[in-house]
Amino acid sequence: MICPFCGNEETQVKDSRPAEDGAAIRRRRLCGRCEARFTTFERVQLREIAIVKRNGRRSVFERDKLERSFQIALRKRDVDPEDTARAINGIVRKLESFAEGDVPSEHVGELVMTALHELDHVAYIRYASVYRNFDEAKDFEAFVDKELGD
Repeated sequence: MICPFCGNEETQVKDSRPAEDGAAIRRRRLCGRCEARFTTFERVQLREIAIVKRNGRRSVFERDKLERSFQIALRKRDVDPEDTARAINGIVRKLESFAEGDVPSEHVGELVMTALHELDHVAYIRYASVYRNFDEAKDFEAFVDKELGD
């Protein structure tokens, strides 16, 4: 593993332990050159996931983008990071088991919406406001009214 601080290729694993409910291995590493410490995560990848955008373009699934979506929606919300990690892992497992291998981006969005709805309603509304691409405030208001059952 290359040191992110000095680029040295000689790093040493100092500690390994399960993370994200056993879905990943967390490794603490030490650089032999600059002596910086950093953490890496190792996860199982069953197969490459291709996301098919609305315009038909295909791109490789990036877990980091999914994690960023959750971070943005959950910003300043009191949600346990372990619950968030479980939700993200669940989505990735569902995507990996998707029958065709090519996953429509709408399917990913719906999985995120479902997970956020279970984690935090404010985060759910935040994500929905971007994902559903509301044109006007009344679209947003109608969505919130429908979701809250008013």
